[in-house]
Amino acid sequence: MARRNRGVMSENLKYELARELGVADTVAREGWGSVSSRNCGNLVRLAIEKAEKAMAEDYARTRGEPLK
Repeated sequence: MARRNRGVMSENLKYELARELGVADTVAREGWGSVSSRNCGNLVRLAIEKAEKAMAEDYARTRGEPLK
């Protein structure tokens, strides 16, 4: 089975999330492998929250409804 060469999240989004969690310095110094499992999970959680928010905003915009 062939693997995809691209990730699901862009590098820019990963670094943005890392800055929000305060692990961007660790990533810059030591790479993504040095980020703890807990913080990796938090990165995923933040990415999901951002995606859900964007989807809700897009849905509300197409329906002409105010955001909650």
